[in-house]
Amino acid sequence: MDSYDVIIVGSGPAGMAAAFTLKKSNPNLSILILDREKFSTGGMRNDCKMNFTYPIGFPTEYWSEETANHYLDQVIDFLEPTIMPKSNIAVYQKRAERLGCTLLEIKQTHLGTDGGLALIKELLARLEALGVSLALGEAMERVDQENRFIITEEREIGYKRLLVAPGRKGFNFLQELMHSLSIPFIDNIVDIGIRVETRIEHYPIVSDYYDPKFYFPDKVRTFCTNSGNAHVVRERYATNRGDQWFSVNGHAFAPDSRHDNGLVNFAMLKTVRFTAPLASGQAFAENLGLQAALMGGGKPLMQRVGDFRLGTRSKEASFSDDLFDFEPTLRSCCPGDISLAIPAKILRAIWKAMKNLDTIVPGVLHPSTIMYYPEIKLYANKPAYLDEHFRVAEDIWFAGDGAGTSRGITGAWASGIRAGEGMAESLL
Repeated sequence: MDSYDVIIVGSGPAGMAAAFTLKKSNPNLSILILDREKFSTGGMRNDCKMNFTYPIGFPTEYWSEETANHYLDQVIDFLEPTIMPKSNIAVYQKRAERLGCTLLEIKQTHLGTDGGLALIKELLARLEALGVSLALGEAMERVDQENRFIITEEREIGYKRLLVAPGRKGFNFLQELMHSLSIPFIDNIVDIGIRVETRIEHYPIVSDYYDPKFYFPDKVRTFCTNSGNAHVVRERYATNRGDQWFSVNGHAFAPDSRHDNGLVNFAMLKTVRFTAPLASGQAFAENLGLQAALMGGGKPLMQRVGDFRLGTRSKEASFSDDLFDFEPTLRSCCPGDISLAIPAKILRAIWKAMKNLDTIVPGVLHPSTIMYYPEIKLYANKPAYLDEHFRVAEDIWFAGDGAGTSRGITGAWASGIRAGEGMAESLL
C-alpha cells in the first residue's frame, strides 16, 4: 500500500497553500494531493479575482482582524498580487451612506479565467518541483481513521496526517465524511440570490472599482462582479438522491479590448441563518434549486427587469433585439418569472437592495437588465474544530470554503496555511 506523511484532499487554494507550508517546514515530507476532478479545482479557475482586505473572505467566528491580517501578509508575500487602482470611491460611499448602505474599499487583484488557469499551472509545477505528488482525477471515497488510510476509487493509501480541503462543490462530500467520522457540525447558514447582468454603461462604477462590495440592510450584499469580457455561467450540483440542479455564477477573462462584450455581471446575495428549530441550510438551498429547475425545465431561470416590474414573466421575445439591447451570455436558461421561485422574504430584501443600488449607481435597473436565478453559495458547514489550526480529529484537519473556514480564494489560501502550520507542528 502506498503511504505518505500527508495526504491533502482538494487541489484548490487551501490545499495548495497547505502543501507549500508543509514543504517549507520540512522539505523531506512526502505529500500527495488528490482531487476527484482531472484538473485542479477551486476559485482560481473561475475569474480569479482576489480580495486582500479583512473581513472579505474571512468568517469572523474563526478569524479576528489581527489573525486574518497576519495570514493575509503571508498570502500577499507568496502570490505577489498587483493591486488594482480605484477612483471616485468617496462619491459612491456618500451616496450609499445616505441610504444606510455601505461600500467597502477593498484591495483587489483580477487575473481573469485565463490568467487564473495560467496561475494554477505555475503553482502545480512549483509543487511538483518540490516533490509533491499529484493524483488528479482520483476521488477519495472514505477514511479508515483507526488504521490511518484512505480508500479511493483505485487504491488504499496510508497517511500520518490528513487534510480535507474541499471547495463549495465539496459541500455534500464533506458532510458525508463528517457523518462517517462522527465529527459534530452544524449547517445553518446559506446565501441565496440572483446574478444581475447588464451593460457596463448601466453600472459604470466598475470603471472605478472592479468588484465593488456593497452591503445593504437585511443582510444583502453584492458579490463577485465581472466586467469587460464577462459571462454568466451555470454550475451543476447533485443532491444525495442524485437529483440535479444548477446554480448560476459569473466569470470574466483578463482585460482585452478586442474581445470585450461590454457587459457586467454580479451577484446579489441574501444571507439566511436558521436558528430554532435548527434546519439544514444545505437542504433548504437544494430544495430551492430543485424548484427552480422544475420551473425552468431543468434549467436556471432568467427575467428582464422590465418584465419583472410589470409583474409579467419574461418570454423568448423579451430577449429579442427589439426593446432590449443585448443578448444574455447564458442562453441555456429558461425565460420565466423568478418571483414564483424565490421565497417572498428573500426576494423583497434583494429587490429593496437593487433599488438602493440603482440610486447609488443610476442605471442598473434599466429594463434590459437580466436577473438570473438561482445563485446559491453552499459554504456553511461549521465543524466542531478542536484547535485554532482547524483540526477536527486525531491527525485530521479541514480547510477551505466547503469547511466553512473561508469564503474566497485568499481566505481559503490563508486557511490552508493555518492548517498546514498545525500539521507541521504535529509532525515534529
